[in-house]
Amino acid sequence: MIDLKFLRDHPETVRASQVTRGEDPALVDQLIAADERRREAIAAADSLRAEQKAFGKKIGQASPEERPALLAGSNELKAKVKEAEAAQKAAAEEVDRLQMLLSNVVEGAPAGGEDDFVVLEHVGEPRSFDFEPKDHLALGESLGLIDMERGAKVSGARFYFLTGYGALLQLAMLNLAAQKAVANGFQLMVPPVLVRPEVMSGTGFLGAHSDEIYYLPQDDLYLVGTSEVALAGYHQGEIIDLSAGPKRYAGWSSCFRREAGSHGKDTRGILRVHQFDKVEMFTWCKPEEAAAEHQRLLNMERDMLAAVEVPYRIIDVAGGDLGASAARKFDTEAWVPTQGTYRELTSTSNCTTFQARRLQVRYRDDAGRTQTCATLNGTLATTRWLVAILENNQQADGSVLVPKALQPFLGREVLEPVK
Repeated sequence: MIDLKFLRDHPETVRASQVTRGEDPALVDQLIAADERRREAIAAADSLRAEQKAFGKKIGQASPEERPALLAGSNELKAKVKEAEAAQKAAAEEVDRLQMLLSNVVEGAPAGGEDDFVVLEHVGEPRSFDFEPKDHLALGESLGLIDMERGAKVSGARFYFLTGYGALLQLAMLNLAAQKAVANGFQLMVPPVLVRPEVMSGTGFLGAHSDEIYYLPQDDLYLVGTSEVALAGYHQGEIIDLSAGPKRYAGWSSCFRREAGSHGKDTRGILRVHQFDKVEMFTWCKPEEAAAEHQRLLNMERDMLAAVEVPYRIIDVAGGDLGASAARKFDTEAWVPTQGTYRELTSTSNCTTFQARRLQVRYRDDAGRTQTCATLNGTLATTRWLVAILENNQQADGSVLVPKALQPFLGREVLEPVK
């Protein structure tokens, strides 16, 4: 949720952010009005409580003859205080409700929707083939790496088995990501994949896209679509020590997404599936450090993508395509030869103080005062990377060259078709 003081001081900035996102700017005025009613309700309740306290002293000093009439007045005042406190509570709840509806304030992202991103950089050249390249599923099946048919038999559409060297290739990629994260000062974590509603809501995932999330009503728990959620909840309600610099975590977990509304899109192969594995970076830092930390996470993604030897581009995601918690997001998209286009492999988001305010995570500044932290996240490797690795490294004989950085984990340089 956004800072109410910032909202009061900069309402035009928040309205402009709503417009950039393609969301309703009228929500800003509704929240400002609700905040004003809340403050008026607090003042009214405080005034009545002060009057009640003074009246109590008056009763204590009254003569026996005066006391019955004063006690009757006290009961009337007590009822007014109770009514004012109820009004104060209702006003506060309305502010909370509206705050939870308002997305984070966009910082620097272009306006528009999914197609209005800005390309910031191209890295590597798309490869020219002197043969007809196969897509990742044809390669995965011929090499004995992917079994979609049995995945569907066991679990339904958009599930799969990674088999043999397919499983080893994913483990190699994730292990490399984990090593790079640890070498860069991230604490490796294997977090829970089931979280409570307040944690899922606190990270901003129970808004417009809540239908993407698997929910277990009997246990009142959600399956995470990214370990960002559990890592954000790790310090819920705490005052953390940032005096030595940001706290950085890297979560290795399975992730789950319903892919609601994506019927007919990317149904072939493992590009858009219900379950996948991922190494996700997550940072807690001071707000003034967040922009630099965002670039740090992006540079780590650059390093990882260079290691798996795929051409990619970096885009600045438009405001209308940002999640509710992100103020700005950069995506890296790899070239997929058989699709003739770039497809998202990673993203990194600066969520400023939005998530930490919801989850009540703070730090102490140099003066010892508590302040709200900033949070950032970024993907360092995930299952869909196999799509780009296989397609970009295939050979005319149907084999696939293993990127050099992954060879030590697999113990071989080439993956060959199974007989």
